Amino acid sequence: MTALIQEIQSRLVDLVGQSIQLLPALLVAVVILFATRYGANLVKRVVSATARRILKSRSLQSLVVQTSYVATWVVGILASGVIAFPGLRVGDIIALLGLSSVAVGFAFQDIFKNFLAGILLLLHEPFELHDQIVVDDYEGTVEEIAIRSTQIRTYRGEQVVIPNSIVFTSPVQVLTALPQRRTDLSIGVDYNTPLPKAREVLYEALQGVEGVLQVPEVEVDVVSFGDSSIDLVVRYWTAPQRAEVRRAQTQVMMALKAACDRADINIPYPIRTVYHFDQREFADFMPLSAERNGN
Repeated sequence: MTALIQEIQSRLVDLVGQSIQLLPALLVAVVILFATRYGANLVKRVVSATARRILKSRSLQSLVVQTSYVATWVVGILASGVIAFPGLRVGDIIALLGLSSVAVGFAFQDIFKNFLAGILLLLHEPFELHDQIVVDDYEGTVEEIAIRSTQIRTYRGEQVVIPNSIVFTSPVQVLTALPQRRTDLSIGVDYNTPLPKAREVLYEALQGVEGVLQVPEVEVDVVSFGDSSIDLVVRYWTAPQRAEVRRAQTQVMMALKAACDRADINIPYPIRTVYHFDQREFADFMPLSAERNGN
């Protein structure tokens, strides 16, 4: 029993001694981690300023900045690990990562998938910062393209964070990719309206309207015979931003209504014809007993 107690005491003394020996290294490792935090932020600012001067693409600027930030943290963590545990070498860490890559891959496959998709998005640039896009059921302005996700701000001021894997594999409608955007606005006229006159009036009404581009030219097409009106479509072009499209549409509708009023062109309401008949004459729905009683 005494020998067991002495062995335990000896092991405890060795453990305390080893801890005391490792304490300076652990303190240095903690200092390195704090220095890495400061250095990563410094590297991020320096690389960001340099990238803005050298690279024109904002997406590539973002990719370089984020990659340098992550790389600084990786170097700092590896350095602190080697210093804290002197017997651990960089080669051992790489071998350990290689052995555990399969398990880590299964555990973090979504993270890696989003990471790779984010790099591909930043390299291929299907859209840029401040573009207005539609992804699935979300529409808004791109505020950030990060390594893991893409953030858009909806027109109602809501922030939506979409994983990059979804953005990369889904159809993305980039509304502001081109300098102009077309709007098709339907309007109906009375059946008594001469169609050449209606087309001319609607065409002239859009000349000089604020927000409507003159090139490409405005088009007015007759598209169908409706229940209560002959349907036309006015096609015009504006700047691609949603706010510009919305403001121009208001001005266009006001201009079309005013032009139709001046030209005595009626924009009809839906018309329904109702027929009334004498129920005593058309009494096929009445029971036979009621007919015999003279009711």
